[in-house]
Amino acid sequence: MKRKTKKVKKKVYWKDNLQLFTLALPAIILLGLFNYWPMFGVILAFKDYKVPKGIFGSPWAGLKNFQFFFQSQDAWRVTRNTLGLNFMFITVGIICGVAFALIMFEVKKAKHVKVYQTVSIIPSFLSWVAVGYIVYALLEPTKGVVNQMLGLFGGEGIAWYSEAKYWPVILLITKVWQSVGLGSIIYYAALMGVDAELFEAAEIDGATRLQKTWYVSLPQIVPIIIVMGILDIGKVFRADFGLFYNVTRNVGALYSTTDVIDTYVFRALMAQGNIGMSSAVGLFQSVVCFITLMTTNAIVKKISPENALF
Repeated sequence: MKRKTKKVKKKVYWKDNLQLFTLALPAIILLGLFNYWPMFGVILAFKDYKVPKGIFGSPWAGLKNFQFFFQSQDAWRVTRNTLGLNFMFITVGIICGVAFALIMFEVKKAKHVKVYQTVSIIPSFLSWVAVGYIVYALLEPTKGVVNQMLGLFGGEGIAWYSEAKYWPVILLITKVWQSVGLGSIIYYAALMGVDAELFEAAEIDGATRLQKTWYVSLPQIVPIIIVMGILDIGKVFRADFGLFYNVTRNVGALYSTTDVIDTYVFRALMAQGNIGMSSAVGLFQSVVCFITLMTTNAIVKKISPENALF
């Protein structure tokens, strides 16, 4: 009797949710094709890949492909740049994103607030190739806008593409400009969900606009800030290839501060054509990112369980 009841419940469940499953089917298929099926290619990291023999016919190489990166004299430099720049992008990006969302929330009744939001989001839809040309137009040594402005004020032009020390800041400004508008949408949406009675109560208590922002708005979006921070930290070992390759124009003089794992592996792949080596480094990055994500979430869960990702 119980088995019949369970079967009936399952049939009713599938019948009631058939439309939802049908709607989700295209997304599930795409997820499988582009996110799970390619995972079989992980074996390339352990093979001496030969195109004529294919993936399964190529001989096994063990951990030989991993030696390419770990025994390289540039391993420390690209690892340091990848981690250092990514942590800087995450920290400044979250601060600027939250600040911009708070500003937009405070002026949400202003006449041109939608114009401000739209203008801030537009850079996110530009490719890094286009952004690279914009940066080059600004920093070109002879006719660049920045050097011409320096000349107007009596200063000397700077050979930007020969001075590596300036580029961490240049990349940071470029990254924030390109992503802060779109990144602030999530925080802005969270602010829109804050109970209006909290702000009314703060006004009754005589709180200023700044105090309402600090003691009401900001604490209410702390959970989403933590979640976004955990997700970003999970990608800390994987650099944005388009940013580091196109904006810096792959100039060798800048490698000391701008060369990251992704650009280093790309150059090695182009020079040697060894797909197994690039696959090994990609696998290593994924494993480290997974461990970083899980560790960060575990720490947050221990300190503040309600703010953990899972």
